[in-house]
Amino acid sequence: MSSTLQERIAEVSRRIERACARSGRDSRDVHIIAVTKYVSLEATSAVLASGLVNIGENRWQVAESKWEALGHQGTWHFIGHLQTNKVKDVIGKFQYIHSLDRMSLAKELHRKAEAEGLDVNVFLQVNVSGEESKYGLSPDKVPDFLREISGLNHLKIIGLMTMAPNEEDPELTRPVFRGLRELRDKLNGMGLTPEPITELSMGMSNDFEVAIEEGATWVRLGTVLVGHEEGS
Repeated sequence: MSSTLQERIAEVSRRIERACARSGRDSRDVHIIAVTKYVSLEATSAVLASGLVNIGENRWQVAESKWEALGHQGTWHFIGHLQTNKVKDVIGKFQYIHSLDRMSLAKELHRKAEAEGLDVNVFLQVNVSGEESKYGLSPDKVPDFLREISGLNHLKIIGLMTMAPNEEDPELTRPVFRGLRELRDKLNGMGLTPEPITELSMGMSNDFEVAIEEGATWVRLGTVLVGHEEGS
């Protein structure tokens, strides 16, 4: 990429500011997760040195060497599909898990967190678009899922996460992001969690401005910041 990392961060920040201005939001409520899953240890180190503090990875096999070198820096987010047998690797290292999508994973996360005496910040992954290729709970299943996991008190349900279809026109993703926000508000109205669900992890390089206009609090940015394609 011809521009420097600092130039790309500045441009993304301007785009976030404009999206917030259009939707009457405070840009301080929107947090950037730099998705480093396709870049080297050196590039990840440069991201942290640039002032960005949130790092997103989606496979422990790829993240391990980076975490071993840089885990004492920043805040680490696991944004990909998490296999139950990999929970032991990520628990206690990643402060946020964005992809809770099934009961077996909830139980294993809770079991490991309890054993280590910590709480885990988790997002429920919701398949708002209904695409068969995507992981996540269907929106209508989320209330019952929250009731099922209510006794797993080492899981702190702070938000919802979704992935929109990869559309050439970002505007076409708006209904997906709006659907996640409306689901969050509905769930809060039902009082299914000890504390209100506040966070929405949605929006990537091609559609993050629309996601912000619809209420995103965390945007997962790879291509537009560090190169290659991001996702989950």
